[in-house]
Amino acid sequence: MFLAAPPPPVTVVIDRHDDAIHTHTALAAHHLPSGRITLHPGPGTTSETGLAHDLLAALGKPPLLPGRFPAGRQPAWQATTAWMTALPVTRLTVLRAHRLTAGRAMRLLQLQALTDVHLTLVCHRPHLPAALHQTLRTVDYSVTADFEAARRHYYGTPITEPPPADEPSGPASRWLTLPALDRLVSYDSPRPCTDPCMPPPIIWRHRPPPVPLTARTAQRVVHRLHAATAHPRLAAAVAAALFTGASLQQLATARPRDYDTAAATLALHDRARYTDGCAAYPVPPWAGIFLRAAACFTRLVSGEDQELLAAPGDRGHLLRMAETARLRPPQPPAARRKGPVGRMEWDWRERQEAERYEAMPARRVRPSRR
Repeated sequence: MFLAAPPPPVTVVIDRHDDAIHTHTALAAHHLPSGRITLHPGPGTTSETGLAHDLLAALGKPPLLPGRFPAGRQPAWQATTAWMTALPVTRLTVLRAHRLTAGRAMRLLQLQALTDVHLTLVCHRPHLPAALHQTLRTVDYSVTADFEAARRHYYGTPITEPPPADEPSGPASRWLTLPALDRLVSYDSPRPCTDPCMPPPIIWRHRPPPVPLTARTAQRVVHRLHAATAHPRLAAAVAAALFTGASLQQLATARPRDYDTAAATLALHDRARYTDGCAAYPVPPWAGIFLRAAACFTRLVSGEDQELLAAPGDRGHLLRMAETARLRPPQPPAARRKGPVGRMEWDWRERQEAERYEAMPARRVRPSRR
């Protein structure tokens, strides 16, 4: 994951008198759609994980990742790296950098090496503290005390002011009912291919393709997924379900190598042909960010042989995340509900098909004419 080319030099801004104009200008430069984030680390914490949580919050995400992880430690830095790579973020400004411990400063330098982000550290003191000075000796860096030069680093060159905020595309409290999620909890059970597999493009033989999202709906889905979770694989699994119509079991067959960024395709496997067999699905542009983040995250955390998307054991976390984003499949009529009002029924389509199958009259077996 390390880049072949060296990252750009780190910029250190010396704010000798802790002038408010530096803080206000750096915060005003924060504009994620333009690839710029400004981090104002939370006071009273010196942990490296806490700094990663602050970065996730700056990226517009809840800081905690659901699920169990090795050694009980959340891969918050891996998630931060994945999102910054996929979005992409090009400029990171860190305020109060004079308070960074050597470990937190080194984490930021490692993040820069992985993402190629332009890193600016703002020290609100006349001189660099010893811990930061010692850490910076391992990289190329420059120091400036000029406000206009600092402003150019906060915004980039040429300076680009953030455009007006996008108008909200609808109340986030309203549910988005998406038929493509009908099969997410399907009971089929395809397995990943153990041998090398190069699936052909999908040919929809046994089920209709999901209806592509309109531009307006896709924008709302993207916004909600970004705000609902910091876990790249959970967000990518819901995104993939919307353009493949696949079940969680089939989504779990994908590995990082199954996402082809150049061709914009995602391969899912199904050698037993529960549905349409092993096939490559075209990835719409709105979903690419989530798959790129999931691929980067999986390689950092687990390697090439682990699930690219959510695994079957993540089902509870996946459904809770989708409900947090207010995304759901079509719901049954009130008269056919099995649970209390307000509870999502994810398996209604499966139950409906099973009931229809059971209601079919048994065919009489005709005697042989031998």
